[in-house]
Amino acid sequence: MKILTKWLRNYLPELPVSDTQLAEDLTLRGIAVEGIFDLGANNGSLFEMDITTNRVDAMNHYGIAREAATIYGVALKQLDVTLPEHTPSTNSFPVKIEAEDACGRFTARVLRNITIGNSRDWFSGAEVSTYFGLLEQKQISNAVDATNFAWLAMGQPTHAFDLDKIEGGIIVRRARKGEKLKTLDGIERTLDLEDLVVADHAKPLGLAGVMGGWDTMITPETKNVLVEAAWFEPMAVRRTARRHGLHTDASHRFERGADFNAGPVASVIVSRILLANGGHIEGDLVDVRVPAWESRTANRQPITLALSEVHRILGTTENKEGITASFVEFTLTGLGCTLTSTSSQAPAWRVSLPSWRLDLEREIDLIEEVARVYGYNRFANTLPAFGEGVEALPWAEAESEVRRTLLAAGFHEAIASTFCSAQEAALTAPIPGQIVPIGNPLSDEAGVLRPSLLPGTLSAVAANLHRDVSDVRIYEIGTVFTGTTEKVEERPALAFAAAGALPDQSALHPGRAIEFHDLKGIVEQVLARFQMRTVYFDRFPADSGLAPAWLHPYRSARVVVEGLTAGWFGQLHPAQAAARKIKDTVIVGELYLDRLYKLPLRKPSARDISRFQPVRRDFSLVLDQSIAWEKIDQALASLQIPELVDWRAREVFRDARLGAHDYALLVSATFQAPDRTLREEELQSFQSRVVEAVNNAGARLRT
Repeated sequence: MKILTKWLRNYLPELPVSDTQLAEDLTLRGIAVEGIFDLGANNGSLFEMDITTNRVDAMNHYGIAREAATIYGVALKQLDVTLPEHTPSTNSFPVKIEAEDACGRFTARVLRNITIGNSRDWFSGAEVSTYFGLLEQKQISNAVDATNFAWLAMGQPTHAFDLDKIEGGIIVRRARKGEKLKTLDGIERTLDLEDLVVADHAKPLGLAGVMGGWDTMITPETKNVLVEAAWFEPMAVRRTARRHGLHTDASHRFERGADFNAGPVASVIVSRILLANGGHIEGDLVDVRVPAWESRTANRQPITLALSEVHRILGTTENKEGITASFVEFTLTGLGCTLTSTSSQAPAWRVSLPSWRLDLEREIDLIEEVARVYGYNRFANTLPAFGEGVEALPWAEAESEVRRTLLAAGFHEAIASTFCSAQEAALTAPIPGQIVPIGNPLSDEAGVLRPSLLPGTLSAVAANLHRDVSDVRIYEIGTVFTGTTEKVEERPALAFAAAGALPDQSALHPGRAIEFHDLKGIVEQVLARFQMRTVYFDRFPADSGLAPAWLHPYRSARVVVEGLTAGWFGQLHPAQAAARKIKDTVIVGELYLDRLYKLPLRKPSARDISRFQPVRRDFSLVLDQSIAWEKIDQALASLQIPELVDWRAREVFRDARLGAHDYALLVSATFQAPDRTLREEELQSFQSRVVEAVNNAGARLRT
């Protein structure tokens, strides 16, 4: 907006600084001056200002003058609100507020025998003409110029009606079905039932707080005028303006919260201009108020403020920065507050708020005003005191370990939305039916909180593959949600997916496509970061119905840690791949990190490398189909033979000669001592213990 320093100095006759210094000081205090234009001798400067939406009180000349008066401690000239003497009328002009939810106050003043003409011919030494000329504000007539002058001066929109075209009286109401209104821009508009209008007893006269109507506008033939100055609820004005694609000076201010008490003063300013060339006032000001709005805007509850709290928040002292009790009182009083002392000991006040500062709601807002007027640039630069540091969350280190493991394996982190569709949620939810809907969904594709990370992970895989990224390795660590709307449970999870070829491909080693066992190795690497007694992978029959629907029935496994399900992984189900138009094989999985975070991290350990020869012994075992490798693995781990440094499954053999329900497993065990070469007697003892352990696990030596 544009502000004239010539106009400001009319309110601040003792202003002690230049226009340039004024612009700098205002900017440092949050009233930003973005440009200064010299208007020549005796005309001062034009400020191009950027006022934040919460400071509607500063969107006018008097509001800026109030700020400057407080900054420099000079007197602020009061607005002249005197009117010519007039005879009270026994018949008050009828005004009624029907839409009390959208209009808090409506004032009306009747002026008779007004001469409509050019405002430059009269009023305070052509003051309107001078200011409008410097602002490049178009002058139309004294009636229009008077209303423009009021909002430029003090920020209160007003409107002048041709009184003789009003039937009965004024009613502020919602529009009725089928009503139309031709506004001042010449456009006939069909009104919505939610539109707020100023009407008479027969028709709408204007869009309240937005634009007046054509039928009651001031013309050269107008003799009698009704001056409106009202307070309209911001949301009601905003909705009406947007429905009709309008943005006016009036709506700009009402949408941001006008001053509830400014109407009578603005009415005086408009009336003084209109009466400058004759005419008279009929009756007193008609002032209709809605008590509920008055208590919420003009008569708000006082705020308690203590000087000690000012210093605590700002980190200041009275002696160092000079923010004393008298400075606080002067600053807040200058901004329009009324202070009442509440303590004879330490300075404290009960602060009554001005009606034009709706942005002041709490004690911290008042402290901010004190700091702003004092000047943020004046505070001493001090380093913060060193504290004891922030204690890391118990799971933070574990999460970092998981990330490092996956990054080292060639995976890239992805971050997806926490919302997904109900269909995807039903497919991937670990607990069927426990899906949390969103109260105000953005779309059908984002209608519920994700019960799994897989919808976002699979979407990322599909997006990369569709853009010719042949090798994809991604993971996401995030929160998943289960339960109901009344009780939502959150848990951390890890999802990972891979597609394409292994990274070791070259001219000599062309590589191969990634498959189930490759991802199993990644899962084992993640699990190896934690100390756990038991971990194994379950594979279920295809017709068991136990595997999740998003996994291939024959190429999937459940991760079991300490006897509890900790996740799933495997090949993406062909039907799910087809639904996402994925032609490649995708290996995907999800781990429930809350199960892992309860386990301690495995601490790195080091030992000397033995310089003595290791010895490998192979054991050919026969097992029932129901016995998995995990059981043999656990049996060997329980032996606690220091010299047993490694064991692994080498081969699996199935043949009818073994039996319909048996299979053969070749297991190799490696023995090595750190300080000696193992003797044959020792090896025989170790072998016997291995055979005993696997026999107890349900296996037998193949003969």
